Amino acid sequence: MSWAGWARRETDRIRAAGRWRAPRAFDATGPEGLLAPDGRRVVSFASNDYLGLTAHPVVVAAAHDALDRWGAGAGSARLVVGARPVHDELEHELAAWRAAERAAIFPTGFAANLGVMTTFAGPDVLVCSDELNHASIIDGCRLSRAEIAVYRHADVEHLASLLAKRGSRRALVVTDTVFSMDGDVAPIDEIAALSEQEGALLVVDEAHAVLGPHPDLDGVQAVRVGTLSKTLGALGGFVAGGADHVDLVVNRARSYIFTTAPTPADTAAALAALRIVTSPEGAERVATLRAHVERVRPGHPSPIVPVVCGDERRALAAAAALLERGLLVPAIRPPTVPEGTSRLRVALSAAHTRAQVDALVDALRRLPGEPPAA
Repeated sequence: MSWAGWARRETDRIRAAGRWRAPRAFDATGPEGLLAPDGRRVVSFASNDYLGLTAHPVVVAAAHDALDRWGAGAGSARLVVGARPVHDELEHELAAWRAAERAAIFPTGFAANLGVMTTFAGPDVLVCSDELNHASIIDGCRLSRAEIAVYRHADVEHLASLLAKRGSRRALVVTDTVFSMDGDVAPIDEIAALSEQEGALLVVDEAHAVLGPHPDLDGVQAVRVGTLSKTLGALGGFVAGGADHVDLVVNRARSYIFTTAPTPADTAAALAALRIVTSPEGAERVATLRAHVERVRPGHPSPIVPVVCGDERRALAAAAALLERGLLVPAIRPPTVPEGTSRLRVALSAAHTRAQVDALVDALRRLPGEPPAA
């Protein structure tokens, strides 16, 4: 079979399974805008711009200034001639934010996880990974060539049993702090204590932890991975930790060494956003986001609120019903989530107005059939 024939067969299979996907252009600055293909005006509850900083005037101005000073791109990898003063400045402030000795930035959070896992894991390492970890962690585990032991979601006892069987090998434990499809949180304090007790390196991905948890990892052998594209509303990823750990990442992570440095504009935008996050205005935005979450699901720990429908067709119908009311909430289906757990994934932002959140709450209550599960 030719490659063209194979590709056609594979795309036909995806379509036949009802799982065909394609991007839809969303012409917007902030949560409200025009959605292709018909240009209808909708309010998006699908963005990870949790604090509404993507369009913040100070953030946008910083990106403009960086464009004027350094141009559109860095032109090379950081270790060649791609480094700019703004990269160093952002890394210094990220390290302070995460109470770490050092930080290194990557073009994406995905690249950061690939870099960390392939730097610290290898054939002589047992990696223990939560079963609901992000795809970037899973792919980093695969590329590391380590032995991978997947522990049941947030199950510290299962994790302990896997670590107990590692023999003389070094061990690495990796977990999201907030899980991207369920919006729940890892028992990170217990995992950190166990990792320290067992002498394992702990890798925590804090990409979605805008509302916490914010664990104190002082005294724990740990590497923190974060993103510049969610809480900070720009683009990129970072690694923070001890100087020896981060220096090793810089010298060994192929996704750092062999890629062009983050653009000056993205880096400057992230730096401006970080300064807002660590200011009183940032605290106000976090409080607004927390209040929105309480309106939608009281007591939920994150701005990711799943509405589990189970059946794929039911999830698609619910998403379509919300879209008819001008609310964009995507249906998440296999293979992103397990069979039988298709859902709406509500993502809240401090940029949403109370009226917009109230409209969402009302629309969720009016979905046809039995109410979807929390």
